[in-house]
Amino acid sequence: MIAPACPKCDSTEAIKSGVINERQRFKCRDCGYHYTVAKVGREVDSYYVIKALQLYIEGVSYREIERLLGVSHVSVMNWVKKYGVKAPRQTDYHPTYKILNHKELAEFFQQPGNLKGAGMVVTELGDKFMVIRWERFRAG
Repeated sequence: MIAPACPKCDSTEAIKSGVINERQRFKCRDCGYHYTVAKVGREVDSYYVIKALQLYIEGVSYREIERLLGVSHVSVMNWVKKYGVKAPRQTDYHPTYKILNHKELAEFFQQPGNLKGAGMVVTELGDKFMVIRWERFRAG
């Protein structure tokens, strides 16, 4: 068994040092730090983390991101905290979005009315596309 790199000094010089909670424990020969092998868990693909953070910045709610990506809204909140992402304050504009396949996206852009009166971002969402538009709140 090859010892994993020390999390403290990145040295690969380690010796076995017992078992804790059914996981092998190691001691780094260079710095003396005791550590265990990383837990094998379910890690979310970085594509979903990046996409969730993009959607959050665009003003999409945590629950809506959960519905769109199939990732827990709690995970999205944790990523926002972890990476220090701040959503801009939006008072005059509100985002609306549509999920379209390639053909629907092409038809969407062929209609001139869809291109006027709002800012817009198109982002890939798996095999579909998401069109996010910001429209001004209408007074009255």
